[in-house]
Amino acid sequence: MIKQTLKDNYNRDLRKQVVKTLLSLEKESDTPDYKLINQIFSYILKELNWSIAENTKTWDNTPLDIMKETFPKIESTQWFKEQILTAKKLIELEMKA
Repeated sequence: MIKQTLKDNYNRDLRKQVVKTLLSLEKESDTPDYKLINQIFSYILKELNWSIAENTKTWDNTPLDIMKETFPKIESTQWFKEQILTAKKLIELEMKA
């Protein structure tokens, strides 16, 4: 349902352009603006009612999987890699607590 909503709101060309723009911004700037992609990702997290605290023991990649399936080649962006690193750090912190 979430994937379909994203696809309905962002046609394939637009989704591809979002990734191209991200890659271009990352190449040109040390601090790229991730506002749009973060808003989309926040929507996914909200719709899944997903929280790091509930998903630390059995890690659930669903939010990132939805991003990969909806936005072609997003896994090649620094934004995507940072999401994975952030999640790993949060899991480590939760496990130590």
